[in-house]
Amino acid sequence: MSRRLFGTDGVRGIANIEPMTAETALKLGRAVAYLASTTPDRQRHRILVGKDTRISCYMLETALTAGICSMGVDVLLVGPIPTPGIAFLTANMRCDAGAVISASHNPFQDNGIKFFSRDGFKLSDDVEAEIEKLMFSDFLDEVRPTADKIGKAQRIEDALGRYVVFVKNSFPRHLNLEGINLVLDCANGAAYKAGPLVFEELGAKVHLTGANPNGQNINLNCGSLYPQVMCDAVRSTGAHVGIALDGDADRVIFADEKGNEINGDQIMGIIAADMIERNALQKHTVVATVMSNVGLEIALREMGGHLVRTAVGDRYVVESMLRDGYNFGGEQSGHLIFLDHNTSGDGILSALQVLRIMKKSEKPLSELAARVTLFPQYLKNVEVRSKRNLDEIPQIKAVIQECEEKFRDKGRILIRYSGTQLMCRVMAEGENESEVQQVVERIADAISTYL
Repeated sequence: MSRRLFGTDGVRGIANIEPMTAETALKLGRAVAYLASTTPDRQRHRILVGKDTRISCYMLETALTAGICSMGVDVLLVGPIPTPGIAFLTANMRCDAGAVISASHNPFQDNGIKFFSRDGFKLSDDVEAEIEKLMFSDFLDEVRPTADKIGKAQRIEDALGRYVVFVKNSFPRHLNLEGINLVLDCANGAAYKAGPLVFEELGAKVHLTGANPNGQNINLNCGSLYPQVMCDAVRSTGAHVGIALDGDADRVIFADEKGNEINGDQIMGIIAADMIERNALQKHTVVATVMSNVGLEIALREMGGHLVRTAVGDRYVVESMLRDGYNFGGEQSGHLIFLDHNTSGDGILSALQVLRIMKKSEKPLSELAARVTLFPQYLKNVEVRSKRNLDEIPQIKAVIQECEEKFRDKGRILIRYSGTQLMCRVMAEGENESEVQQVVERIADAISTYL
């Protein structure tokens, strides 16, 4: 079943322009509420709704809530909270579904809505297609509840505290963070309260930045998209480590004690080495996407582990993990999924696992990260007017084929459209940095010219 609205991570776009309008949010709420209410195991059904710090969240939260209540389902409002917090609370509070109003790492003028099932996992493609089918039919107009069957909304005041306690419980009770001096960049996003609470309550000294949201500064020159801010802060404060979250705090990027950026591939190598040593990595396998550096694959092989690749998107990583019995995976961008702890990527929880390894090993992050030697990799984002099949554009196809032939046995080329923006991502990886960059620039120029 094809999908018209949903991309790789929910529905996303410019706020107040279709599909991110109040009208569409209301329809989404109605469709999701109907599906959530079809289970016969309870008399009243509930959907948890959270958001990040964008100014447009007020508009969309109200519309989404109205749609849900109009179908006879109650709404639990938790306000700004990390996306993984919604995943946890949806299952923990026995809700029928969870919704997050957020555009993650996108600029503030964008927004999005993504959903979790009652077990805390993101919805499958089939369920999203069913939601769209309901939205674009007249069926829901015939099943409107009335009188006392209409849903109601209420705020859950202790939601943030519940999530903070949950995340802290992922850290061993016999350890603390005393003596750790860290920089925390919350991207002026959903973790601006939860982040500092977690690390400070565990004993760390926190140098906080990106924790003053005003509705318009989420991800603005801060957070995981701009790790240099964190890196510079580590150098100026003499911190042991830097932690940079994105707008909804489901991803994290690090800086070592020297102020050097440590990306998701290196972190996955650090985590995998620890889990293999503890015999805690199921099937000695890490699940990553096609974007992950071949250096991670080589490092895992040397540890006695394996790498399984999926399509880009943390949801596809999770689907592979659930299907094949793996318990750890992630993305180069910093989405890290620990199925032993939570059902989605969690930047704060991931940071705690790295800090645990640093404390236990008494090694700095630079030494731990050195285990993964990254190959030169170059990525360029190209704005496009449409997402046409590149094979249907002769001029672009010819350039790609020529570059692939030239690059044969020297590396790999990956070209894909963004799932959330009108953008084409061109990536190449190989042993020679200048050759890698030349290949990417040539393909990017062709796409920019003819698309």
